[in-house]
Amino acid sequence: MNGSNTGGHAFPGIPGEPYPHRPVLYHQVLEALAPVSDSDYLDGTLGAGGHAEGILQASAPRGRLLGLDLDLEALAIARQRLFIFGDRVILRQASYRSAPQILNEIGWQQVQGILLDLGVSSMQIDRPGRGFSFTQDGPLDMRFDQGQGPAAADLVNTLSEEALVKILREYGEERFAKRIASAIITSRPIHTTAELAVLVKAAVPQYEPGIHPATRTFQALRIATNQELESLARALPDLLRCLAPGGRIAVISFHSLEDRIVKQFFRTESRDCICPPEQPVCTCDHKASIKVLTKKPVRPDIKEIQENPRARSARLRVAEKTK
Repeated sequence: MNGSNTGGHAFPGIPGEPYPHRPVLYHQVLEALAPVSDSDYLDGTLGAGGHAEGILQASAPRGRLLGLDLDLEALAIARQRLFIFGDRVILRQASYRSAPQILNEIGWQQVQGILLDLGVSSMQIDRPGRGFSFTQDGPLDMRFDQGQGPAAADLVNTLSEEALVKILREYGEERFAKRIASAIITSRPIHTTAELAVLVKAAVPQYEPGIHPATRTFQALRIATNQELESLARALPDLLRCLAPGGRIAVISFHSLEDRIVKQFFRTESRDCICPPEQPVCTCDHKASIKVLTKKPVRPDIKEIQENPRARSARLRVAEKTK
């Protein structure tokens, strides 16, 4: 699911549904993918369909797009939004990890462009019932697909203190992980976002002004609940195989953990040799398969951040397949 949309006016066809504004780094994504007609594209994190709409418009009249998302609510909005494109668009409830199998099922060999807009969307954050927000009370869920797997509450209420500390440190980079984990163990069971947010705030002795003390804890639990980092690391090699020579892959991340995985993958796949530097003779036989087009990640400009403060941490990396 993407992490870029902000609320807006009512969406046609869905009474009361917020119509998302343009997603983060919209123009930069379209410039990076450079969609053209008679080509196929994959949006692996469809969300409300903002990027997909731009890709389909730019690839008219015959460009096609496969859109994947785990979130049924997001798919419903995207389906309405992209209805005008008819059979040029195919939507599925699935993780981008399933892209190779789905592409095979629909008879597409390879695609000319792939987009991943990682993390959680504003639509999800703004709905208390999804359990992503520490500022609105709701069930402690945090699942992108609410029909699959354990919720965040299951992790909070069943994991050992050691396991909770590991999650908070590795996925949230939380320096007060041990204090927070200890407070969780003492206060269990915890069922709502408000309960957890209050508990974390009390456990943290100091925090940065303007940043809620529960921010890193909620990020860590969300990542663990949805296995986001593992999914990304495992999916990137498979997605690269789905990309046609000359095609491009664009990845938007929202924190350093995701960005590091993308950066390291791009760096490895853009080199002919990945042997240790101290090794005098290459024995890996690795050949570069991509060219990195963004030496530094592309960031939103001041205007976009003012219009959508949640875009401030977004970073876009792009690579082109060379063989």
